[in-house]
Amino acid sequence: MPAAIAAAILIAGAAGLIPARLALAVAAGGYGLVAAAVLVRAALAIHHSDGTFVACRGAGFVGMGGLATALTATVPAWSPPGATVWATAGLGVAAACYSVGTLLLPGAGRGWALHSRRAFDGLGLGVSIAFAGYLIPPVKQAHPATLPVTLIAATGIAIVLVSVLRGTPHRRPAVRCGSGAILVLIGLAALATLLDPGLGGTITGSVGGVAPALVGVLLVAGLALTADGGSRRDLPLPPPEPRNPDQYLASYPLLAVPAGVGVVAAIWHLVEVRSFDPTSIIFGIAMVAVLAMRELLVVRDIRKYAGQLQTAEAHFRSLVAGATDLTLVLDEQLRIRWQSPAASRLFGLSDDEVVGKGFTELIHPDDVAGAQEMIDAVLAGEHADGPPALVTARLRDGAELWRDTESTISDQRSVPEVAALVVHVRDIGERRHLERALHKLSYTDQLTGLANRRALMRDLLTYRRRPGRQGTLLVIDLHGLGDINDSRGRETGDAVLIEVGRRLRTLLGDEDVPARLGGDEFAVLTTDGAVLAYALATRIATVLSEPHQLPGAVVELHTSIGLAELAGGGDSDEVLRHADLARKRARQLGLDRVEWYDPDVEMKLNRRMDLERELLGAIERNELDLVFQPVVGLRDDQPAGVEALLRWRHPTLGTIMPNELLPIARAVGIAPELDEWVLDTACKHLSAWSTGDTGFWLSVNVSPRELLTARFPDRVATTLRRYGIAPERLVVEVAEDWIAEDVPAIVASLSGLRKLGVRAALDDFGSGQASLSHLRRLPVDMLKLHASLTNTTPEPLPGNGPAVIDIVVSLGRRLGLEIVAKGLESPDQIERAAQAGCLYGQGFALGHPGPAERIEAYLESHRA
Repeated sequence: MPAAIAAAILIAGAAGLIPARLALAVAAGGYGLVAAAVLVRAALAIHHSDGTFVACRGAGFVGMGGLATALTATVPAWSPPGATVWATAGLGVAAACYSVGTLLLPGAGRGWALHSRRAFDGLGLGVSIAFAGYLIPPVKQAHPATLPVTLIAATGIAIVLVSVLRGTPHRRPAVRCGSGAILVLIGLAALATLLDPGLGGTITGSVGGVAPALVGVLLVAGLALTADGGSRRDLPLPPPEPRNPDQYLASYPLLAVPAGVGVVAAIWHLVEVRSFDPTSIIFGIAMVAVLAMRELLVVRDIRKYAGQLQTAEAHFRSLVAGATDLTLVLDEQLRIRWQSPAASRLFGLSDDEVVGKGFTELIHPDDVAGAQEMIDAVLAGEHADGPPALVTARLRDGAELWRDTESTISDQRSVPEVAALVVHVRDIGERRHLERALHKLSYTDQLTGLANRRALMRDLLTYRRRPGRQGTLLVIDLHGLGDINDSRGRETGDAVLIEVGRRLRTLLGDEDVPARLGGDEFAVLTTDGAVLAYALATRIATVLSEPHQLPGAVVELHTSIGLAELAGGGDSDEVLRHADLARKRARQLGLDRVEWYDPDVEMKLNRRMDLERELLGAIERNELDLVFQPVVGLRDDQPAGVEALLRWRHPTLGTIMPNELLPIARAVGIAPELDEWVLDTACKHLSAWSTGDTGFWLSVNVSPRELLTARFPDRVATTLRRYGIAPERLVVEVAEDWIAEDVPAIVASLSGLRKLGVRAALDDFGSGQASLSHLRRLPVDMLKLHASLTNTTPEPLPGNGPAVIDIVVSLGRRLGLEIVAKGLESPDQIERAAQAGCLYGQGFALGHPGPAERIEAYLESHRA
């Protein structure tokens, strides 16, 4: 609306409706005040919102320029003396305000150095244009008053133009503000020129109101643009400045423009006029002075940026030289253009050996294909958005050795300063060595150096994948190592394990894998078939059972070995389980045994584990029972006694016999409880049988461990008193094959029983290897011969037959022992035992084992 009013006033002045000078003063002066008010108000608003004067300085100075414009527009109206001087002064103030304001507009850059360079750029351009305007074409009659106007206007316009175009090339409000300032300066220059009396005083002449109207239009239009562009507050954030924005201001092409203009003008004037007047000389000196000052700033910028570049380069060189990675720069043909100074220190590579050669020439031939594939992917842009490509390859160093390296390749072809592939090479030899060492540690037993369980399972899986899948797994369990650790210390035990590992290695082939599963368990994985594997297991059992000669000690071990075929299991774990089950079965059958896995073995082991678990509560569940087998006199066929035999009446598995029951009881540690229960129950039944024969005796079997306890004689005496049984009616049987475990202790225990009056019997005599040597030492009263001594042919045979039983019986009778022949199952065996001199016999031919009720009836029938 104010602009429309100003335009109407100017039109009225041009039409002669009102004086032209008054129309110019009212229109341009009034609108100038409005524009100044808008800009100053915007500056104050910016100050209140940001709290600083920095952000509002541009709008404020432009507003001051609008105020100077308004005041200068009123000069023709009041026509003071020297109006041209007043107008020129107003032009100078307005030019200064507009120049400073546009330099300080938002987005025009920061720093006095930047503003001063732009000001000198504009000043040099303005002086050059003024110089050229003065010389081309030669205006010899020009009034001296026009020179300051021309110089001020040209300089102000040039500074505004450079500030706007250089500072905010993409800001429309700043461009509008600068364009308005240029229009205002042109209008003020025209106004000052028209007021010059030397030009005839155009504004007060006969031209009327046309000239003032044109000047007013320029002023109003310029003020409108400055007010619109300079007062904008809702501007977007300025784009990020380049890293060194001043480098573009220090460029020589910008200096070449004013210098070129001045040189062209001087050459033209020299050709046409052939001389320079003092004014032109002053113009030239001023132009050169400005350009010299700008050149000094350029030199300063160059030195500054050169110093920064040197500092950055020094930092870069220090970082690269001290880096632990080798940096290579490759062109698109993969030729090495540059390598970092660390190359000689890290890899012993000089520039002559590397630069200009292909990168793949340094890579091991076996790794070239993989590296080339990864580099091609980088060149194709596949890793443009992700992390750098990683290449693992062996590189040749300066000593012609292959190094394990890891390289990252980044594509920097889009960066003009680099335009290449950048490769960072790192030596990972120590890491690979550590990885291999850790891998070896994770698959090796640290004590014996054999493979561990993890390595065995890995190799077992590999063996099973072979065509044919032939092979055998052996699991070896050592017996006696715990006693060695307890008696001689763990150092001795470790030495034994090391020796076991050494012996295993000497027995195996190159493809066999010895392993230690842990503790005292070992394993062997062999490609041999069933026959050869069994022979190998037998040799292992023999060699490991040989005495181990250690410093200061000689120790012996026993083994249990289980075998399983690799093709017999569904997976590696199942094969190992099968071999371990066979090993457990071998241990149950004795020491130094070798057993194959078969389904029956697993069934027996499962039965054994079930029995071990359920035997612990068998006494409380009343599942144990006793049967009694008569011992009959061979001369009168009368019962002389009975032997109590233990039975386990299992609710689902049926009757469990002693040969299966007793080893389980010893294994789970309840053999003493069973012996105590048998003694108590047997004596209870004996007291209930009213035989009337005080010589009728009862024999019970006792385990060596129970016999050797200090409380056993006392418990026997207590039981006999409880049931009122004479001590001589109780016979304690000890198996002959157990005697060798601790003969002195057993002799002492049997002597204690003899003091009570309890008799002792040596059971299964003749089954051991040192039977005759024990007879003179043991305080026994009865010998119960093994069934093998009576199961003979009628004719004497070497080492067997009736001659053996005759010798044994004769020896026993000579020692005053009662002889009982066991296992009599036929009349012939009964007759042979009687002929040999046995007093008593026991077996199915004389009487089957039966419960207490049937034995009682048996005794009643014989007594009758």
